[in-house]
Amino acid sequence: MSTSHRFGSALGATIASYLALKKALGRRFAVETAVLAQLDRFLGAQRPDAAGLTPDSFAAWSLTLAHLTPTVRRNRMRIVRNLCLYLRRTDRDGFVPDPSGFPAPHTPQCPHIFTEEQILRLLRATANLRPTSTSPLCAEVFRLAVVLLYTAGLRRGELVHLVLSDYDPAAHTLLVRAAKFHKSRLVALSKDAAHELDVYLRARCRLPHDTDAPLLVSRSGGLRAYSGAGLGAGLRRLFRSADVRTAQGRLPRVHDMRHTHAVHALLRWYRAGADVQTKLPALATAMGHVSIASTAYYLPFLEPIAEAASARFANHCRDVLAVLPGGGGAR
Repeated sequence: MSTSHRFGSALGATIASYLALKKALGRRFAVETAVLAQLDRFLGAQRPDAAGLTPDSFAAWSLTLAHLTPTVRRNRMRIVRNLCLYLRRTDRDGFVPDPSGFPAPHTPQCPHIFTEEQILRLLRATANLRPTSTSPLCAEVFRLAVVLLYTAGLRRGELVHLVLSDYDPAAHTLLVRAAKFHKSRLVALSKDAAHELDVYLRARCRLPHDTDAPLLVSRSGGLRAYSGAGLGAGLRRLFRSADVRTAQGRLPRVHDMRHTHAVHALLRWYRAGADVQTKLPALATAMGHVSIASTAYYLPFLEPIAEAASARFANHCRDVLAVLPGGGGAR
């Protein structure tokens, strides 16, 4: 659906103002724009003179979503509800849909946290990849992809948009440009990750390497960057060849490597006795989150972290616990 829609319903000017505000705050809002454009077309065709949404018009619009999955329907209805909340600022009697009537949300999929042994298996499996006409650096590209996704916690889209000049070999940093929420950031690389990148760049020099040339390069349709879908498909093939699977026997998601980066960072801090709360802002910044709250939402309290936190608590308080009833010590 095009995001260049001209809003023509009676509600169109308000929709345009709402979207302009959100985009000015740094949100891409591409999906929201498409959904509200479809709502605008519906209202223009059904009620060209209606000034706003009503329970009846919202219900009628919701019926146009019947062919979609419950999760997609719920998300689109929530987008329209947020618009209605915006309208409520100037119209206290304006209609706001009741979310209790929306389709039930699906249960979020628990991320797969790769073990260090699984990461090593993936790295070894890249050695079996062979150059192809569309990927002359196939082995090198996917080895570096695993390294950067795991050690730097990059999003897949951020990785494929990197260009050669984004890497500073002296500072060992990557510049991630205008990522989610239009935020750019510098990501410090570990010593091992910087070494892997240097090795990759020596192989990358065999191909055209202007400063604005893509870092992860393919020849699909000419020398160009990997697409997010293309890199994702290649990584899933790598997961399969290395026999890396979730506890349920499924292939992990590429995004699970970003979860793994964050969880392993927390575990290292817990095991080193660091003050994790004071380090969370650094993790949020490195991962490109807008706030610590985003990091907390992104990182569920997974079992390995709970075990590490419990072990720290027991070690810190063992003298107190020893004298409590049932503690096994003096009473």
